Amino acid sequence: MRVKVISRSTDDYTRERSQDLQKVFRNYDPALRSQEKAVEYTRALNAAKLEKIFAKPFIGAMDGHIDAVSCMAKNPNHLKAIFSGSMDGDVRLWDIAARKTVCQFPGHQGAVRGLTTSTDGDLLVSCGVDCTVRLWKDPMLKMVDTSDHTGVNSQPSAVYTWKHAFWGADHQWDGNLFATVGAQVDIWDPDRSEPINSFEWGKDTVLSVRFDPGDCNILITSGSDRSLTLYDLRMSSPARKLIMKTRCNSVCWNPREPMNFTAANEDTNCYSFDARKLDEAKIVHKGHVSAVMDIDYSPTGREFVTGSYDRTVRIFNYLGDHSREIYHTKRMQRVFCVKYTFDGTYLVSGSDDTNLRLWKSKASEQLGVLLPRERKKQEYQDALKERYKHLPEVKRIVRHRHLPKPIYKAANLRRTMIEAENRKEERRRKHSAPGSMTVQPFRKRRIIKEVE
Repeated sequence: MRVKVISRSTDDYTRERSQDLQKVFRNYDPALRSQEKAVEYTRALNAAKLEKIFAKPFIGAMDGHIDAVSCMAKNPNHLKAIFSGSMDGDVRLWDIAARKTVCQFPGHQGAVRGLTTSTDGDLLVSCGVDCTVRLWKDPMLKMVDTSDHTGVNSQPSAVYTWKHAFWGADHQWDGNLFATVGAQVDIWDPDRSEPINSFEWGKDTVLSVRFDPGDCNILITSGSDRSLTLYDLRMSSPARKLIMKTRCNSVCWNPREPMNFTAANEDTNCYSFDARKLDEAKIVHKGHVSAVMDIDYSPTGREFVTGSYDRTVRIFNYLGDHSREIYHTKRMQRVFCVKYTFDGTYLVSGSDDTNLRLWKSKASEQLGVLLPRERKKQEYQDALKERYKHLPEVKRIVRHRHLPKPIYKAANLRRTMIEAENRKEERRRKHSAPGSMTVQPFRKRRIIKEVE
C-alpha cells in the first residue's frame, strides 16, 4: 500500500541562526485566499489612520531675532547650518540640530532683503535697503566649536555701497559671481567694489532673482511690474519677459529639471513654467488663500514648499495642482521665507513673529534610526495606501487636514467666488454668438503677454 506524503528537505526551513526569522511557505494562488483583498483594504485603512495619529510635523522654534525674519540662505557644505536675516538688519547663523544662534553678523542699518552663499560655502553675501552689499569670508568657522553657543559676532571682509536699495541676491551654482536686484539687476564679482555688469528693463523695482542650476549664465527675476524676466550674462540685454496679471513675489528653479521654474504669485497660486515655452503655465498649483511670499524646491526636485501671507506653509508635488501637506501653528504669523534643508528631510520657515520654525517634510516620519523590519513595514504600509488610495474611505482620511477657522472660512469664500465667476462666464458664453467667445484655459488666463 502506498501513502502519499509531503516531503521537504530540512535545509529549506531550518534557520541558520536562532535570531533569523522562521521561513514561511505560501501558495499565492488567489483562489486559496478569497479574503485577501478585504484584509489588505483593512490594513490600508489602518495605515492611513495611523499616519494621521503619528503626524507631528512641528519640531521646534528658534527665537533670537527682534523683528520679522525676511530672508534665509543655506550652506551647501553644512546640513545643520542656516543663515537668516531680519527687518532690523540682524544676520544670524543657526545650528539647526541645537536650535541655537552660533554667530551674528552685524552692520546693516535697515532691513536685510537678500542672503546667499557661494557654492563652496566660503562666502556669505548680504544686502539690504541701506544700499550696501556686505561680504563675509569663511562664515562657517564658528560652527567648528559650538559647544557654548554664545552667539559670537563676526566682521565683514568687504562692504560695498551702491546707488539704490537691494531687494534680493543669489549666487551662481557653479561660478564666483553673484547677482543683486533692486532698481536694476547688478552682477558682482566678489573682488570688485562695483558691479561688473548691469541689466535694466523698465523702471520698476525687481523683487527676487535666482540663477539657473543647469547654466550658470542664465538667471530669472520677478518684478513689481508683474513681470518674469530671463537674463543671459553672455548677452548685453535681457532675453525674454513675461507679463502676468498679478506680480510674483518669488521664483525658484527645479534643481533636477533646470529648464522648469515655479513662481509664487500674489493671486494665491503658484505657476510652473517651461523656460522654453512661456506662453502658458505647465501647472497651476492652488491651495493658499492669500499671497504666496516665498518658494523653495527640495533637492530631489519632486516637491517644493511655499510660505504664504495666510500664515501657513504648504508642500506641493511638482506635478500636483493641490498641496499634499499644510503646516500651521497658533503663534505663527505671516510667513515671509521658507527653505528645504539639503537632505530634503526638514523645512525651515521664517515669519513675521521673529521666529524660525523647523518642520519635518513628511509629517508622520519617524526620526532616528529605523530597524530593517520597521523600514520594511513602513514601505509595505505606503504601498498599501498607494494601492487603495482611490477608494472613498482611504481617500477621505489621507486627504483630510485640520485647518484654522479663518483659513477654512477664507477657502470656502474663495471657492464660492470662483464658482460664481465660472457660472457668470458660462452664461455669458451661452448668450453670445457661436464662436465669438473662446474658452481660455486657466493656465493661460493669468498671462497678459510675452515680450522678447
